[in-house]
Parts: sequence; C-alpha cells; structure tokens
Amino acid sequence: MPMHTSDVIIIGGGLAGLSAALQLAEHQSVTVLAKREFEVSSSQWAQGGIAAVLGSGDSFESHVHDTMVAGAMLNDLPATRFVVEQGPAAIEWLRAQGVPFDTEQGELHLTREGGHSQRRIAHVADATGAAIQRTLLARVRAHPRITLLDHHVAVDLITGRHVDDARNHRCWGVYALDLDSARVQVFAAPHTVLATGGAGKVYRYTTNPDTASGDGVAMAWRAGCRVANMEFIQFHPTCLYHPKAKNFLISEAVRGEGGVLLLPDGTRFMPAHDERAELAPRDVVARAIDFEMKRHGLDCVYLDITSRGEDFIRHHFPTIHQRCLELGIDMVREPIPVVPAVHFTCGGVLTDLAGRTDLPGLHAIGEVAYTGLHGANRLASNSLLECVVFGTAAARAIAQEPPQPLPHVRAWDESRVSDADELVVLSHNWDELRRMMWNYVGIVRTDKRLERAAHRIALLQAEVQEFYANFRVNRDLLELRNLLQVAELIVRSARLRHESRGLHYSTDWPRSAAPAAPTILVPGAPPGES
Repeated sequence: MPMHTSDVIIIGGGLAGLSAALQLAEHQSVTVLAKREFEVSSSQWAQGGIAAVLGSGDSFESHVHDTMVAGAMLNDLPATRFVVEQGPAAIEWLRAQGVPFDTEQGELHLTREGGHSQRRIAHVADATGAAIQRTLLARVRAHPRITLLDHHVAVDLITGRHVDDARNHRCWGVYALDLDSARVQVFAAPHTVLATGGAGKVYRYTTNPDTASGDGVAMAWRAGCRVANMEFIQFHPTCLYHPKAKNFLISEAVRGEGGVLLLPDGTRFMPAHDERAELAPRDVVARAIDFEMKRHGLDCVYLDITSRGEDFIRHHFPTIHQRCLELGIDMVREPIPVVPAVHFTCGGVLTDLAGRTDLPGLHAIGEVAYTGLHGANRLASNSLLECVVFGTAAARAIAQEPPQPLPHVRAWDESRVSDADELVVLSHNWDELRRMMWNYVGIVRTDKRLERAAHRIALLQAEVQEFYANFRVNRDLLELRNLLQVAELIVRSARLRHESRGLHYSTDWPRSAAPAAPTILVPGAPPGES
C-alpha cells in the first residue's frame, strides 16, 4: 500500500482548512482531504457574513461584550478578545485574496444581525460563504505546494500505536478511505490539522451539508484528546420550511434588517419572549419559536420582511429571494415559513489559541474545535471569523515547530474482515439515531429524555462496532460510527450540566448556576465525571 507524505495534512476543505493551507504553503507542502467535492462545506452555505470591528462607532469591547452576552457568559474571555482583536486583519487578508465584499461609497457595507449591538457584518450580498469559498478555492488550486484530494473519508488518526516505535506519542497523519478505489490509504505527515466542521447530521433536521457527521471530534476523542461543551448545539431559528427545500436557512440578516416573526394569524410573538424581540440571540429566538409551535400545534411560523419593499429585498437578499421564488414563495409580498434546525456545534476538540490539541502534532480549527469563543451559544457571523483567525494562528504555530522525521507507519489491515452481507443495519440505525436525538436531545431537554437517549446510543454503538470489526469500511459506516460517538458525547455533557444556560435548556434544571464553567470530557474517565 502506498504511503502519501507531505509536511502537513489538512482534513476538511472549508474556510478554516483553506485559510490554513494557503498560509502554510508559503513554506511547506500541504495535502487537503475532502469527503465530497471541495464546494460542499458549511462555509460554502454561509449566508450572512463575517463579523469584525470595522465601523467608526464600533469597538473591540462592544464586540467582546456582545459575544459574551450571546454565549451566556460561558465564553473564555482571553480567547474571545484574541479572536475579536484579530477580526479586522482577517477581513483584510480575505480582501487581499480577492473576496469581493460589498461596498458602499468606497467603504465596506456592514449589516447587522441578531445579538449584535452594532453594524459589523462584512458580506457579499446574502451568499458570503459561497463567495469566500470560490475565491480561496481558486487560489488553493493554483498553488504548486498544495495537493487537493476530494472523495477521501478520514477513518482514524495515525498515532503512536500505528507506527513501529510506539514511543512516538504524536499524530502522524490519517488513514483515509479513497471512495474511488474503495481502499484505505495512509496519509502521513508530522503535522495534521482537523478542519472537519460540525456534527449537524446527528440530528434529523439541520442546515448543515451531508458532510457534517462529527468526524473530527470522534477521531480526536478516540486518539485521546479532551472535548468540551458538546451539550451546546445551536439551532438556527429560521430554516426554510418547505417539502422541497433541504437544509436551506434564512439568514440572520433578514431579522437584522427588520424582519419580524409571526404566527399564522399574523400575530407577532417575539416581544413577549425577550425585550430584544427578533434581535435576540439565536438560542432565545429558537426556544421562542419552539414554544409557540408546541403551544399552538404548528408545523412552522412565519418570517415577514415585506415592509422593506421589493428593491431592498432584491438587493440585499438575492439568493434567498430567488430560492423562495423557485418554491413558490414571494418574500416581497408574503412571509416566509420557517422552523428551527440544527446549525452549529459550539463545543468540540479542546485547543489552545494556536489550535493545538492534547495530542502533539494535531491541531483543530473551525467548528470542530472548542476554543472558548462561543460559550453556551455562538453569536451570529462569528463562525467564519473564527475559521480565518485560527487558520492563521495554527499555520503560524506549525511553521515555527522544528522538523519531525516521519516514522514507518503500518498499513491499514483488512486481513480479518470481509464485505458486508447486508447494509440495512446502517440505514436503520442512522435513521433511529437522528430521530432519537431530535426528540430527546433537542431544544428543550429533561433528565428522563437524556437517560433514554444514552441507553439507545449504547445499544446502537454495540451494533455498529460489531459491524465495523467484521466488515470492510464504507462511507456510511464511518459516518454512522462517528455520529454515534458524537451523540454519546453530547448526551454525556448534557447530563453533567445541572442548569439551563444558552443552548442547553432543561425543564429539570431551569435556572442558571454559578459560577459558569465549561464541561470538559476526558477520555477514559467514567461517564458521570468531567
């Protein structure tokens, strides 16, 4: 079996991975692996924009305060300050790469979103992520020291137990399944970067692409890394509700620019839930919508921005406007049906401010990582900012490390497995897991629901582990294995948090406790300990 080598392996081709790749490639060879095409990522789908202190009336202190308030004061203050203070430089770097941010009279046009006290969102109409991804992909594809490999699914990280000298306690790359050849190959490097995104596919309804199966968190956990705050799963309040629409969200900026949420009879309800109304942070708005839907037995609520007029809507929200028209909804003249859907994983692999994990040689950046920035709930448009800031920080840290000679890595062993006789167990367990997580570990939780979820996950894990041990791997098996691991971590973290804070709301523990502290899980520790 051939061993592919480079100076750095990056797993994931979204904004975090591409940002790191471009900066690392100034001096090192880089290989970037993606599960699907490189155009498929959460970054590609991001609509609203990227937050940074850019306006004359704004300040770092204001952006930090808004981030902390949205995060229910569970944010790590030094990490939050670090990211916010790097914001303007991140925007300038993106502009230098050619990202065509919207301007007005020669200045960046800044919009406002829920939870922000100022206009600080730089954007490209309502398709910012697509514009950034398109721009950076063109730069990456043209770089002679970057190799892009799509249709490669990471199986597990290569650690000391996979090399001839077990004293090499370090990450040495990744085993990855080449979907074209159906063979697991070795990708070896002294530095590995997880940029795999989140875990939205663990739930039945999500705005995430199909790639978001928690692979990075699961692999890092199996390799011995700590994870933190996995109970905080962000539900975007306004995902388009339509039988022919999959994963299409209605940007936070629609509410930021005057959109209001209505019941079917036209009654506005957000002022009754929070004094900030539609400009409240996402966790507040999502819980309010969930409450009204359950109270009235509704399939959806409605988001109405018709008051802004046709010219404004067409100019500011061309992508959303066009998609709604394709589905027979004219947002210029009628409200948009919306429901909450899983959008972002606020917890992840524990890192420092350079993206370093507990395992030497392994970095984690972007949504896969827990840096302390988001606390108990992510502030809108801080995610793309986090990707660039930590992509830059990780690249700088890796470039400063002394060279590490590669040991001999053992090939993937398939000598004791065979082809699966039936694959129905995978589809059945996949469906059961996602429905169970939606019903038991959703916007509102109880101790009893979490106990039931933990029991079901353990049974599913046993079934899937037996399948993994006896049959050759495929994409569905690998993703289901990772989703089950992430689901276990989410439930374990939620059962440890005896309070309601941010995105974790329990009817058994309705009040917030003091002092606020992150939930940190340690591999090998009993399930009831952190």
